[in-house]
Amino acid sequence: MAASLLVLTDFYPAANRALDYAANIASALQANLVLLHVRRTSLLDAERFTGAVSGQSQESARVALSRLAEELPVPAVTEVRKGRVAEVVAEAIEQHHPGLLVLGRPDVENLPEELVTTTSLEILRTRPYPMLVLPAHVPTTARPRRVLVALDGEPFRLGNCNDLLHDLFQALQAELTVLHIVTENETAARALNTLTQTGLTIDLPAVQSKAIRHPDPAAGILQAANPADYDMVVLVARPRSFLGKLFNRSVTAQVLLQSRLPVLIVPAIGE
Repeated sequence: MAASLLVLTDFYPAANRALDYAANIASALQANLVLLHVRRTSLLDAERFTGAVSGQSQESARVALSRLAEELPVPAVTEVRKGRVAEVVAEAIEQHHPGLLVLGRPDVENLPEELVTTTSLEILRTRPYPMLVLPAHVPTTARPRRVLVALDGEPFRLGNCNDLLHDLFQALQAELTVLHIVTENETAARALNTLTQTGLTIDLPAVQSKAIRHPDPAAGILQAANPADYDMVVLVARPRSFLGKLFNRSVTAQVLLQSRLPVLIVPAIGE
């Protein structure tokens, strides 16, 4: 895995919990953190990932980031940039080549529907990249061990992300459960086989499988992703998930916006 994790922060509670979570994962991976704060000025910013936009000056934001970095258990560098969030993040990815992008998801229940196109969705459209999104009320920021991997049963390729995911699972000594939302005549066996073929399960504890019959794949995943049973849910997002307005209604988007667990999205390549 790359030597750094890129963490978006706006100093609000959701972002602070995401930072704690990222620090715990970075410690397991012996990785550094890059803390990125993007200054925005409009209260109508459709990209916002909290219910408010920080009014801090650039200098005060730098000071606040430095203080956060000093309190972390892993090495961290800080950056303050200004612009559209998705574009700034894409630039930071090109510069730092992080293994993972980490950000918090705010409590969106009270926001108008047109503003629930969160930063995470916009980034995925602009620059699909391995992304870990934490809900505002995640039960714990401890390292995840019990990982639910939701697969559709079709073969997939992850390219460079394959090494990322394997290193992450190994560092966490993750206990994987493959989830497949089935139709009348399906089982979870095919989905488990597609994961095994990637090599991601090498040197990990025995992988479990689970099948749920549900007419709505997203609802089925959300039903299975219970914080009492799992610590994280992983989604393999295919290229078609990121096409235009359809992404708003995709399984990836629905799980990302509603999951009670941290969601790790890993873009597949090709079709």
